[in-house]
Amino acid sequence: MTPLAGCAPATQQAPVPVAAPSPVATPAAPPPVAIPTPSAPVTGPVALCGRGTVQRTADGRLFHHFPYPDTSASTLIDAPPTLGASCKVHPALLPDLTRLLAAADADPAVAGTVRAVSCHRSVALQQLTFCGGIGPDGSGSFAERAWASAPPGFSEHSTGYVIDFGSSTAPACNAEACFGATPAGRWLRANAARFGFEMSFPAGNKQQVKWEPWHWRWVGTAATEAGAVPARTLFATARTRFPAEPKVD
Repeated sequence: MTPLAGCAPATQQAPVPVAAPSPVATPAAPPPVAIPTPSAPVTGPVALCGRGTVQRTADGRLFHHFPYPDTSASTLIDAPPTLGASCKVHPALLPDLTRLLAAADADPAVAGTVRAVSCHRSVALQQLTFCGGIGPDGSGSFAERAWASAPPGFSEHSTGYVIDFGSSTAPACNAEACFGATPAGRWLRANAARFGFEMSFPAGNKQQVKWEPWHWRWVGTAATEAGAVPARTLFATARTRFPAEPKVD
């Protein structure tokens, strides 16, 4: 018999392949933040300016200044050009520095006047700065020079976390005590701590170095702020023994 058409076996279609789901990439963990480990105080003589050696104190200081590492130039970045100087800083402080400058520009008393006199200084540059202040005939002692300028290897500037601020309207007071009385100096004293900056060497400081109302180190607005822990670690001993004023908590 001829089979009925309706009873003919159905043609089976090949199964459609289903694409396997793409594996979801697991986000890579951020690289750990390198936190400097405070070392034991280094003792022993330090050669200065090719004119002899000087012994450190038991806590590692030289003429009251603590030792600090030299941050690599490849780590540093340009500060905002509104500071008006060739200024290299550690990238961690840039967000707070940008906010500080914006706040200053919003205040008619100092708008557009805050400048940078000095930012990162390498140990090599600090050598020139320090030794250049001693007369070619040998006049002026190391101790006298260290009152106003840290010896090479002992300057906070080498960390990249420090800015010497100045004013475009009172340039004669830049890097001078009278800066503290300028509008820019008064504004920084009243506001810089809100942006993570503190005055390292206030008037009458027990560290026994010159009052520098222009010299501000960045430690972050809080220990939890990105990048603040390495900065606070570097300055931990100085901040504990000789607190800044104004200071950041």
